[in-house]
Amino acid sequence: MKDRTRTEQAVQRVLQLEHSFKDTAELVELAEAEGDEGVVQDTMAELKRMRDLAAKRRLESLLSGEADGNDAYLEVHAGAGGTESQDWAQMLVRMYSRWAEDNGFKVTWEQETPGEEAGVKSATVRVSGENAYGWLKTESGVHRLVRISPYDSAARRHTSFASVWIYPVVDEDIQVDIQEKDLRIDTYRASGAGGQHVNRTDSAVRITHIPTNIVVQCQSDRSQHKNRAEAMRMLKARMYQRELEIREAEKAAVNAAKTDIGWGHQIRSYVLHPYQMVKDLRTGVEKGNAQGVLDGDLGDFMNASLAARFEPGGGQNKAVRDDA
Repeated sequence: MKDRTRTEQAVQRVLQLEHSFKDTAELVELAEAEGDEGVVQDTMAELKRMRDLAAKRRLESLLSGEADGNDAYLEVHAGAGGTESQDWAQMLVRMYSRWAEDNGFKVTWEQETPGEEAGVKSATVRVSGENAYGWLKTESGVHRLVRISPYDSAARRHTSFASVWIYPVVDEDIQVDIQEKDLRIDTYRASGAGGQHVNRTDSAVRITHIPTNIVVQCQSDRSQHKNRAEAMRMLKARMYQRELEIREAEKAAVNAAKTDIGWGHQIRSYVLHPYQMVKDLRTGVEKGNAQGVLDGDLGDFMNASLAARFEPGGGQNKAVRDDA
C-alpha cells in the first residue's frame, strides 16, 4: 500500500503538470491573438517554471530503487588535519541540514562527537521525508575544502577533507540477518549537548559488527535502551546499504557503461580562496556562489549526479553559471 500510494502521488503530480501546461499554452495563444504583451510575458515565465518543474519530476521518476523512498542516515567524519577538518565536517552537516529543511525534510540528530577546539570529529543525522535516500545517495564520498584558515594566526591557505556517508533507514519489512554472537556492544558517557543526565550516565551505545567491522553509535536519548534500539536500526541500515553496494558493484562490472558510484573517493571540491567555486569532479557541474552552496543550494549537483547515474554522460560537463 505504501508503494502504491507513492506511485499514485507521482502519477498525479505529472498529470497536474500536464494539465497546467495545456491551460498555460492556451492562455499564451489567446494573449498573443489579442496583443496583450503583459500577459504573454507572464505566461512565458510560467512556462519556464513548468519546464524546470518537469525536469524535476523526470528526475523523481528515476528514484525507483528499492530503498530510494526511505529516510536516510547522513554520517560525516572529519579527515586528518585536526581543528580545520573538524570545522569543515561541521560545515558539511550544516550544509546538508539546510538543504533538507529547504526541501521539506525533517532532520534529527542521532550522534555527535565534538572536536577538541571547534567543529565535530563525527556526526550522524537522520533525514526524514519522501525519497530522502534517493536524493542524497549520490552524495557519499570525500569532500575537499580550500580556504584561508580562521584557526591559523598566519592566515595561510589550508586544504581540508571530510567524508560523507549516506545509507537508507531500513523499513521494518526488510529482513536483515544479524547474529548476536557477531556483535560487540559498548556503553559510554555521551559528549556534547544533552544536559546533566546525559553527561553523567553511560547512556550512549556503540555497536560493532565484528565480521564486517561496521561501527554505529547513538546518544540521542537519555535512555540507554532507546539508544541501543536506534543503534540496532542504524546497524541494519548499514548492513543493508553494504548489500546494495555489492549489487551495484556487480552490476557495474557487467555493464561498464554504468556510472561508477565511487564510494569513498573525492567527489566535490569547495574553493573559498583565492577565488570562489564549487565543482563536482564526477559531473563537471560547477557554481561560483560557494556560500550559496554551503547554505544548502545543492540541487544542481544532485540533479546532475542522478542523471549521470542512470544516463551515462547525462551529467557530464554541465557548468552552471549563477547568472544563468
